[in-house]
Amino acid sequence: MECEKKYMTSEELKGHNKEGDLWISIQGKVYNVSDWVKEHPGGDVPILNLAGQDVTDAFIAYHPGTAWSHLDRFFTGYYLSDFKVSEVSRDYRKLASEFSKMGLFDTKGHVTSYTLAAVAFMFLIVLYGVLKCTSVWAHLGSGMLLGLLWMQSAYVGHDSGHYVVMTTNGYNKFAQLLSGNCLTGISIAWWKWTHNAHHIACNSLDHDPDLQHMPVFAVSSRFFNSLTSHFYGRKLEFDFFARFLICYQHFTFYPVMCVARVNLYLQTILLLFSKRKVQDRALNLMGILVFWTWFPLLVSCLPNWPERVMFVLSSFAVCSIQHIQFCLNHFAANVYVGPPNGNDWFEKQTSGTLDISCSSWMDWFFGGLQFQLEHHLFPRLPRCQLRKISPLVIDLCKKHNLPYRSLSFWEANQWTIRTLRTAALQARDLSNPAPKNLLWDAVNTHG
Repeated sequence: MECEKKYMTSEELKGHNKEGDLWISIQGKVYNVSDWVKEHPGGDVPILNLAGQDVTDAFIAYHPGTAWSHLDRFFTGYYLSDFKVSEVSRDYRKLASEFSKMGLFDTKGHVTSYTLAAVAFMFLIVLYGVLKCTSVWAHLGSGMLLGLLWMQSAYVGHDSGHYVVMTTNGYNKFAQLLSGNCLTGISIAWWKWTHNAHHIACNSLDHDPDLQHMPVFAVSSRFFNSLTSHFYGRKLEFDFFARFLICYQHFTFYPVMCVARVNLYLQTILLLFSKRKVQDRALNLMGILVFWTWFPLLVSCLPNWPERVMFVLSSFAVCSIQHIQFCLNHFAANVYVGPPNGNDWFEKQTSGTLDISCSSWMDWFFGGLQFQLEHHLFPRLPRCQLRKISPLVIDLCKKHNLPYRSLSFWEANQWTIRTLRTAALQARDLSNPAPKNLLWDAVNTHG
């Protein structure tokens, strides 16, 4: 005799959203992932942010079809009695299923091979320019080329973090460590930690770390209330120093972007030496050690300090184009306060992203991430497929009256500066005194 099904309501499910008591629903079936959260390849943050609700759309977005077979061991025996699927989610899941049947998730082309080959070639040119050439112009060009190398290498690290770009998982991990830690000096562990949180809570002011740049930048006046970052676990204090910097952020944006890598290096070190559980900590540390061996040695081979400073700054300046691009994709989009909601996955992604329009021959330069909405909706989709699916995403947005914003690189910069300027002027108009200076807290985000 078949066992009688047990049911619980969505309201009851919401009560299971605390650490040690983490339940989720997928397709109306309720799962207990309290223990699994420690082993989850994507880290604990996505589960902590979405626990206590239905997460079907997020699960589909981030997991291959093979992941469904692993769910049974977490099944609680409960079903949601009030499980419903919105029309938007229904169409989104249908589209994901069609892409899967077409083999788009598995058709990766040769993008990674070509990119790694280009990175290796650029690295050889940089070495030749520094070690064999005496011209200051050759050294300047080498620094600029190194910045372009870092951009392309970061795209490989990004792709390999979302899906398997190599023939095996082992080779994929090697590609992550090589393209991230060894070549750029930025830990893939740090990237996964922050990037997965960003995708899940896209443009949530208190849950998305990619918008939490206090005291240097604030994209919304709601930061002036000293929001609590649920990602970093501390208050983002809006003090006197933060107010001063934010009042001029539309002027300082580009200069700060030129040296933004320094902060990424710092965040990498803080995470790897923190008490937080870090997957493959030893491998990440070894990769960072490789970078901090070859990069200072290369810089030291230049004949004098002015050229060394020029080399480093030129490499940072060129690579800042990538940092700016990531800001353009989100800074001027809609924001909200609060945790992500699994029931409006598609809507939140369309609301919080901007695409950058460009010709197909420029896809290599932007790493496919100019199709930011397409990437956020289907993060496992290889970048060579994003342009192909873009018209289908546009049609779906039109059908449900959702925004699809695609701007030129120039227009996206204008929107971003306008957003920063608006917040800056609002900061200047505040009449209440700012709280005490907590600058160190803003830097030491990992404790």
